[in-house]
Amino acid sequence: MKFVILALFIAGAYGCGLPTYPPILTRVVGGEDVRVNSWPWQASLQYKSGSSFYHTCGATLISSQWVMTAAHCISSSNTYRVYLGKHNLKNNNEAGSIALTPAKIIVHENWDSYRIRNDIALIKLQNPVTFSDSIMAACVPDSEVVLPNNTPCYVTGWGRLSTGGPLAGPLQQALLPVVSHANCSKPDWWGSLVTTSMVCAGGDGNLASCNGDSGGPLNCQNSDGSWDVHGVVSFGSSMGCNYPKKPSVFTRVSAYVSWINKVMASN
Repeated sequence: MKFVILALFIAGAYGCGLPTYPPILTRVVGGEDVRVNSWPWQASLQYKSGSSFYHTCGATLISSQWVMTAAHCISSSNTYRVYLGKHNLKNNNEAGSIALTPAKIIVHENWDSYRIRNDIALIKLQNPVTFSDSIMAACVPDSEVVLPNNTPCYVTGWGRLSTGGPLAGPLQQALLPVVSHANCSKPDWWGSLVTTSMVCAGGDGNLASCNGDSGGPLNCQNSDGSWDVHGVVSFGSSMGCNYPKKPSVFTRVSAYVSWINKVMASN
């Protein structure tokens, strides 16, 4: 349950999923720059090449010492760091941001890269992070919660601004309404490639996650104003990021709550 995880990371005045600076929610087609520090659980997963680190995927802080991302973002041959408190990846001197070294990376034991199944991984940081206005954890939904069709959620990330386009500098947000499994699994949508352990969102041909957003959160607001991370960006269409009837597909976090609790408790 959400409260099992929540108990692990409440620190001071900072609970989960309640930003000090709430996001400004609009319906701009194509996404938009976010309000600074309005998604304080958003992380940049970066890999080392030479003496420098480069953004490869998004990720979500879900406790003071654990970050969630996609299994397909992880390669055993890479050295990684997790950057928290970031807004603009092109600005190396942002106050309140910090780069942290992983102590452990646990990829789901049943990750299937061929069929894209169980696309989830957890990263344990070497040291717990101190929560602040720019760094706090998202809430995790209760186990097996399935959102209704057309629930308004927001994808956030530094992915490409368009198919083949440049990576974003400032963090971006885009409104992606949930697409029910019944609709998403229709033959002219994703068909049998999507399972009930996934959640689809978008598909209108205008808004979508894109390369570089992988591993990042699908943020959905609760009635009390807090935000749950209901999805981990998993895959999209090879025909383009904004292809009609090919919504962004996310690993459904609520299907993996017991796995998340088990990994966190045993590591």
